[in-house]
Amino acid sequence: MPSLAAVSTIDFPHKISQQAVREFSREVFAPSFPEIGRLLPVFDNTQIVSRNLCMPLEYYLQTHTFGEQNRDFIRLALDYSVEAAEACLASAGIAPHAVTDVVVVTTTGLATPSLDALLINRMRLNPRANRMSVFGLGCAGGVSGFAKASALAKADPKAAVLLVVAELCSLTFLRNDFRKSNFIGSSLFADGIAACLILGDEHEAARRKSVRFVGSRSRLYYDTLDIMGWDFTDQGFKVLFSPGIPALIAAHVREDTTRFLAEYSLSLSDIGYYIFHPGGRKVLEAYQEALRAEGDFLRTTREVMRDYGNMSSASVLYVLKRFFDGGATGFGLIMAMGPGFSSEMVLLDMNRK
Repeated sequence: MPSLAAVSTIDFPHKISQQAVREFSREVFAPSFPEIGRLLPVFDNTQIVSRNLCMPLEYYLQTHTFGEQNRDFIRLALDYSVEAAEACLASAGIAPHAVTDVVVVTTTGLATPSLDALLINRMRLNPRANRMSVFGLGCAGGVSGFAKASALAKADPKAAVLLVVAELCSLTFLRNDFRKSNFIGSSLFADGIAACLILGDEHEAARRKSVRFVGSRSRLYYDTLDIMGWDFTDQGFKVLFSPGIPALIAAHVREDTTRFLAEYSLSLSDIGYYIFHPGGRKVLEAYQEALRAEGDFLRTTREVMRDYGNMSSASVLYVLKRFFDGGATGFGLIMAMGPGFSSEMVLLDMNRK
């Protein structure tokens, strides 16, 4: 089975408190929401304390064209993806030229040549590396990317697959979009970039005592296309998400997870840790209601949300890093929901035996 050799994440230099973003939103939205004081408590109810932002707060007070925002996305996403990838490879003891495959995931910016090509060129990775660029999976992209990278490593037992997930959600903020969904988005979303290295089981650097990929599962729910996504406009990306997301999660997540685990003769009681995407307080409450697992099984997920905010598809890899670095053992379930509406799951064996 493929193994996870290293995980790295980025703490941006402009990380800022939730209260500072709250006051920023008061300034921006007050002209359109005369009773702004009644809406501001949404910032406190998120249980977020600090937000990972790639630019200083003053940047978001200015009006930017879509072209300007996207150019900033390409520049910053590449710079910090290189930083994350270099740290990941160094931690695993793998040279850049030894990377056989590169998988890059994003939903918050556009680039052609794609980020994987820019990354290979900047880092002088193996120019013959297989490339996969994944766009549009939203918050589920990190889990899906991990599954795809693991499938590549399973197909080639000597593979060294570099996965990079880059989400700069804040650069999609539209200064003159005064819809309530944009206001709610300003209370949640942040920026995150993470890298993982996944090795085939015959790779010379693969360790016997390691985190092993067991399997994955995707599911798309029919007739839920309007639940979450982007509305692409002349100004840029307008966020779309429905208040019905927690109810949809509560209705499906238990059946989906139990069926997935049953394929490996496992049940929820066999899962030692849950690596879930921290989509927000209500989303986490929906997971808790549906799964009813023992103990505070989403504590680490909530801690990542508290410390960083919702970083879209990168968030789940920040949660994974905490378990990986902490030496967690047992079976682990990675899960996230995203546009489609869809769910992505990965089963890990962290017994390290």
